[in-house]
Amino acid sequence: MNRGPGSPGEADPAHPFDVDAALDPGRFPVDEWALVESEYSVHDLGTTETLFALGNGYLGLRGNAEEGRDAHTHGTFVNGFHETWSIQHAEDAFGFAKVGQTLVHVPDPKLIKLYVNDEPLLVGEADCEEYSRRLDFRTGTLERTLLWRTPAGERLQVRSTRQVSFTERHLTLMTLEVTLLEGVAPVTVSSQLLNRQDGQDEYHVADAALGEGDDPRQAQPMDHRVLLPRLSRVRNGRATLGYCCANSQMTVACAVEHLVEADCELEVKTEVDDDTAKSVVHTRMVAGQTLKITKFAAFHTSRGVPPDELADRCDDTLDRAIKRGADALTLDQRHWLDDFWERSDVVVADRPRTQQAVRWNLFQLAQATGRVEDHGVAAKGVTGDGYGGHYFWDTEIYVMPFCTYTNPRQARNLLRFRYLMLPKARERAAELSQRGALFPWRTINGDEASAFYAAGTAQYHINADVTHALSQYIEATGDWSFLRSEGAELLVETARLYADLGFYKPNGPSTFHIFGVTGPDEYTTVVNDNLFTNLMARFNLRRAAEACEVLRSADPEAYDRLKRVVGLRDEEMAEWRAAERAMFIPYDTELAVHPQDDAFLDKEVWDLPDTPEEKRPLLLHYHPLVIYRHQVLKQADVVLAMFLQGEYFSRDEKRRNFEYYDPITTGDSSLSACAQAILAAEVGYSELAVEYFYRALFVDLADLQGNTVDGVHVASTGGVWTTLVQGFAGMRDLWGTMRFDPRLPEGWAGISFRLHRLGCRLLVELTPETISFTLLDGEPVHVEVGDSRFRVGDDQPTVVTLADQGPRIPGVAPRMAEVGVVPHVAHDTDITDLHGAASAGTTPG
Repeated sequence: MNRGPGSPGEADPAHPFDVDAALDPGRFPVDEWALVESEYSVHDLGTTETLFALGNGYLGLRGNAEEGRDAHTHGTFVNGFHETWSIQHAEDAFGFAKVGQTLVHVPDPKLIKLYVNDEPLLVGEADCEEYSRRLDFRTGTLERTLLWRTPAGERLQVRSTRQVSFTERHLTLMTLEVTLLEGVAPVTVSSQLLNRQDGQDEYHVADAALGEGDDPRQAQPMDHRVLLPRLSRVRNGRATLGYCCANSQMTVACAVEHLVEADCELEVKTEVDDDTAKSVVHTRMVAGQTLKITKFAAFHTSRGVPPDELADRCDDTLDRAIKRGADALTLDQRHWLDDFWERSDVVVADRPRTQQAVRWNLFQLAQATGRVEDHGVAAKGVTGDGYGGHYFWDTEIYVMPFCTYTNPRQARNLLRFRYLMLPKARERAAELSQRGALFPWRTINGDEASAFYAAGTAQYHINADVTHALSQYIEATGDWSFLRSEGAELLVETARLYADLGFYKPNGPSTFHIFGVTGPDEYTTVVNDNLFTNLMARFNLRRAAEACEVLRSADPEAYDRLKRVVGLRDEEMAEWRAAERAMFIPYDTELAVHPQDDAFLDKEVWDLPDTPEEKRPLLLHYHPLVIYRHQVLKQADVVLAMFLQGEYFSRDEKRRNFEYYDPITTGDSSLSACAQAILAAEVGYSELAVEYFYRALFVDLADLQGNTVDGVHVASTGGVWTTLVQGFAGMRDLWGTMRFDPRLPEGWAGISFRLHRLGCRLLVELTPETISFTLLDGEPVHVEVGDSRFRVGDDQPTVVTLADQGPRIPGVAPRMAEVGVVPHVAHDTDITDLHGAASAGTTPG
């Protein structure tokens, strides 16, 4: 797979990303509605196991081969099902995170081994005349078809399918269909449910249970048996296993049942032990005969319900699924996804490979959020155990916008999930000697699990990230019922934290400061007055005050309840307003840029152009102290602030900030490219915006970060949607009005998408000349394009002719951090002078 020129996060229009070569077209042909693999390879198994993974937000299966081997990293996951362990700090201190949490591999139901004449099918070694694997975005089905010639000369067609149900949250459905084309042969199928977390692999090798490529750095390795057996039984061919996690005491039950169809005689036997449930089918086939096995598997988990009861729930799920039938379940899956695509598709005209990649990313959002319900969205969804299955700010900043504007119910569920963490967030704030609540930087169960506080707990912006998502949801939906209950509590407790965390400087102007924090850029930690944190905290304080004031005026009963529940004092709103107005926003008048923090501009600039590629990413090759001493960014920080709080920056400020920070941003985080793309488009670097967009679009498909094996970068998939809708279409939803300021890339024929807002559903279609709006459902709505306001009604599309689509600046941003620090760049320096100075290595006069 093509990883493109330069570091994964750096972009240069002079060396454009080769979209057509990002995926080998011979192996991965273009299909706008599927990811298709026409040639098998063992060289990138970890990557393809992620790319072909299936999930529904609750249950996830990596794209391992049915036979189990070859495999890089196995994985079957249930969102939130975890083990806990004691974090061992070399030097402990008060308030350090004490208990780690790690996603657990639940028993693997994918294993279906085929033997013909006692010879196993192993695709990496088999004589396959034909091979095809297809992940269909419209049916949610992974299908593999082989034409296999055995060493003894028999020829067989082997077709398998796999799906994780969107309509039956706890169910996965698999089929294996074997047709003997030539010869006569005994055929055996061994279908298993295998505890890989503690047991052995399918060939009884303990070290290979999780795959030969399992990397213990990505998820905490356990030094004890995790899944303690509590139940193993067979009833009428249905096998059930039940476990309890040794430390967390979470419980799981999984049950499997097979339907076997054949026009030949069969022998079927099912047996179980503590770590395996196995159903074996024996038959003898002649040419023309077909054997079909349908495998239903159900999973239920709990924080304490006994496995016996969970097993009963599995029985209910399987009974319902088997009664419904595999064909009907597949049709249900198609209907669910038809609805998803009707709400969520983004059409990119006349660019087939780009369209395919866009839909793969959107499909990953469906798989990460579709049935998440009472859980969060982990950094890797349910496609891998990277980052231990933890939830971060990714959900609120990168995934929630997609949910809010395409499926508000999912957004509400995710906000309720955060709300249910509020008691532990209050405890964490108290532990850190603060009022209010502090959400954990990384967690599964609500406790802080980040052992490195400088790049973890210090990221106090997590509170404002949550309230930003909440505010965006309320603006887009008008969900008053959520605001007056859960939402108001969230706003109050997060605002209390910032009001207590900050302070008024005793000398000079009466300004409010926040010290000792880390912004999104983890290459600069524990600083004073991080711009992103201050801006987002100011937003949090303002929205909390506004919400309380509105409740007090419009719903006194709800306001009284809020005061009673959280102990709210009327004067707190005045305190928040005062802190908001006095919030210090750093600005350098000589450079005419906003410093990332109060000391950032005083540091030496890291020489990125001369940093060898083998020394990237920086965090794997340099001690943190070396990185912290320099002006160098892991990911967008000020640039992201200008997107999320863009109304508080002028166009000139946005451009100058972007030009300063973009050249010193490494993109070592997959979260960065989408934010850089959006701001590049807005300020006029249209070519650069497209390059960043492609790096977000193909971060997994082309394995640009080199770690797709750990699971899908779910935040980046959300960023792809945001770049298309808010970057290229220029949508902003501010102060009750949806506005558009388009930046369609040059050479693109157009994009179209649908948005939900205040009960209405809009179709937005953007071309180089026009942007049009069609009301699909709901009451007429007003939108703004540029400085004009338009009514979108139910009679015909509203078509707006565009005079232009913003400024167009060629190439990349000049390295202002180098040409402008000594001496400083004058505020009125022209952009063309900066480009010339950067290329000549001189300072503009």
